[in-house]
Amino acid sequence: LKERGIKAVIPPKSNRKEEIQCDYWLYKERHAVECMFGKLKHYRRIATRYEKKAINYMGMLSFASVLLWLR
Repeated sequence: LKERGIKAVIPPKSNRKEEIQCDYWLYKERHAVECMFGKLKHYRRIATRYEKKAINYMGMLSFASVLLWLR
């Protein structure tokens, strides 16, 4: 990750000998995004992607996102 310039967002284990810095604010944001994808995958149509065209898939993705937002 260091060679590519990617910042580590996963916190290190507590018993690790080498301490790696972690941005906990970014970790909270990453967790929120992962939870949103997990919730979206509960919608079968989104998880299996029945739509062949990208515009139709984006429409269903938007619809599912609105349903989650309204909950």
